[in-house]
Amino acid sequence: MSFFFCCKHLIFISFIFSLLINNQLIEAQLMEIDPNLDQSLLPFGSIANSGGGFIKSCGIPRGNRPTFTVLNNCPYTVWAAAVPGGGRRLDNGDVWTLKLRNFDSSGRVWGRTNCNFDNSGRGKCQTGDCGGVLNCQGSGAPPVTLAEFALSQFNNMDFLDISLVDGFNIPTKFSPKTSYGCSRGASCTADINQQCPKELRAPGGCNNPCTVFKTNAYCCFDSTTTCGATNYSRFFKSLCPDAYSYPLDDPSTLTCPGGTSYDIVFCPS
Repeated sequence: MSFFFCCKHLIFISFIFSLLINNQLIEAQLMEIDPNLDQSLLPFGSIANSGGGFIKSCGIPRGNRPTFTVLNNCPYTVWAAAVPGGGRRLDNGDVWTLKLRNFDSSGRVWGRTNCNFDNSGRGKCQTGDCGGVLNCQGSGAPPVTLAEFALSQFNNMDFLDISLVDGFNIPTKFSPKTSYGCSRGASCTADINQQCPKELRAPGGCNNPCTVFKTNAYCCFDSTTTCGATNYSRFFKSLCPDAYSYPLDDPSTLTCPGGTSYDIVFCPS
């Protein structure tokens, strides 16, 4: 994703924002969240692992307090996760409300599948696992479908996307609660797991090629060299045109006015 920051030299941040995480809080309803994120779990290219702090340095204004409403519409249990924010078990029809505490924030929300946690909140998930804990403090392990956001940025606009850069596990929709001033929402509803290329298949999901092959062509480790769409990213894009399909897939960035509230739906109808 890319957009123009007020700082001259921060024009292009697609690779960074495709995996954005910072250590500011989202306050989960009825839940106390530990503000200390485990940065060792964050992916290469995240704000926390790339020096961070550039959003605040631009003096970007804060907006109204947004709300993220996470709904599980899947016929199976999903263990929702948010960084910052923690995690929550969602059976079919359950809702989890996340309220932002600090508006200069960015992060991601995703669903975990086939989890087993003990009474202390420790366990493991087949997809999207975040260090073996219910209340995530770091990123989910691929393959995982991500809803990503950076809020109240340049001109007090929000930037958001559905990302398949870390692979796919659950159909997901990320949409504003109002269409006023928003470009549109994003969704990935295809059954990618059933059509996943053999070499990308993983238990419960479809891996991204970077996880499997670990080369710059797929991972864009070195953004100074050519790194573009591949046959694998085109596979994901063909099934989910709205989704971010590789680290520099900038046109998949969506915008809304700062302060907009959002719905995130697993298995949207």
